[in-house]
Amino acid sequence: MLAASLNTLTPRLRFNFSKPAIDNVVFKFHYKLTVTILLAFVILVCSREYFGDHIKCISDQGVPDHVIQTYCFFMATFTIVRHYNESLLEGGFLPHPGVGPVSSSDETLHHTYYQWVPFVLFIQSVCFYMPHYVWKKKEGGRIKALVDGLQYAGLALASDDMKVGAMTVPSKQTLESQVENIKKDIVMRLRVTRTWSTWLVAMEITNLVHLMFQIWMINIFLNGQFINLGSSVLNYNNWQDILDPLETIFPKVTKCTFHKYGPSGSIQQHDALCVMALNVINEKIYVILWFWFLFLFIVSALAVIWRFCSFFLYRRSLKFNEMIFRHASHKTFNPYNVIQVVNGCNYGDWLFLYYLAKNMKGIVFQQLFERLAEELQKRDMPFDQDGHEEKGAEPVLLGKVDYTDETLPFKDDIKKFS
Repeated sequence: MLAASLNTLTPRLRFNFSKPAIDNVVFKFHYKLTVTILLAFVILVCSREYFGDHIKCISDQGVPDHVIQTYCFFMATFTIVRHYNESLLEGGFLPHPGVGPVSSSDETLHHTYYQWVPFVLFIQSVCFYMPHYVWKKKEGGRIKALVDGLQYAGLALASDDMKVGAMTVPSKQTLESQVENIKKDIVMRLRVTRTWSTWLVAMEITNLVHLMFQIWMINIFLNGQFINLGSSVLNYNNWQDILDPLETIFPKVTKCTFHKYGPSGSIQQHDALCVMALNVINEKIYVILWFWFLFLFIVSALAVIWRFCSFFLYRRSLKFNEMIFRHASHKTFNPYNVIQVVNGCNYGDWLFLYYLAKNMKGIVFQQLFERLAEELQKRDMPFDQDGHEEKGAEPVLLGKVDYTDETLPFKDDIKKFS
């Protein structure tokens, strides 16, 4: 597992600026930063040479040390609830909370999670990567195929293509040809791109739902004590007469009982006191995860809310569209062109255009946007007799779009520019 984590983590530390952006920064938090954090924790937990043995047990001489330590690590240790409370009594003192004499009526807490921590962290890293993997397969490199070769479009001044080292600077003619091809591809396949946007939004919602599922699972894994872990740590004060919350969840000293047969066949009980060195690391890991998941939940929820807000605003606000495309491409757009494009697009098409703007040079996208507006002015999307869109149908060439239709947005703004 350590080798697999290292092999997976190493490529993630390399920066690749040539990859197109097919998602937003919150999406990247899930499959890049979160996965990197979890894999780093797996390496940390598995690196026993830096922190010594995971468990060290003290017992009588009736059982060899390596036997009792192996048994206690695999068969779990326990603490006594009564001795947590006794450590808080006035004048009472227990050197190790939860450790003391045990009777048959005492309630015990069995600690088995530490055996599974590296496995759970590794599985979590895979789970956090899966939405990105699905989205990458569904996206199919469409954005890259459209914008490939336009990285240096801003330098397109010569009449012929130029080769400079490993890069190719396109000529004016090549740039014009590529922009024309992109325009044709967008216009002729507007409805096909809607599945592209549908999968993107679906995976963004999946990220949020998956995060809540992971929090719920960790809470079960830690016996229901993960939900309030961060707030308990923040409220803990060393000077107050309260128990450190981390001592209850991640005890540093625990008890273990080993039974064996004596020479005469009777069962002998051997009591052991175990030092859980690995819990010093485990408590830091889960405190960090608590705060990171809280942050990730907030930004993920805001990202989903923003996506729904953009769905309701893109057909209702001209200023919103101008702001979005200006932010994506760092260029200003003719309001009339914005109206033409929005009138000819559904939300899926609009979102696809936004990601094109993020990946293309501003001047190239501005040129593409103008040509797209001219083309969409001549075209209208086909509808059946009931007014429903025919999924996957190609646009039908019409003489002119009827902007007096009440279903079209910005019909009042059209008059300002006509």
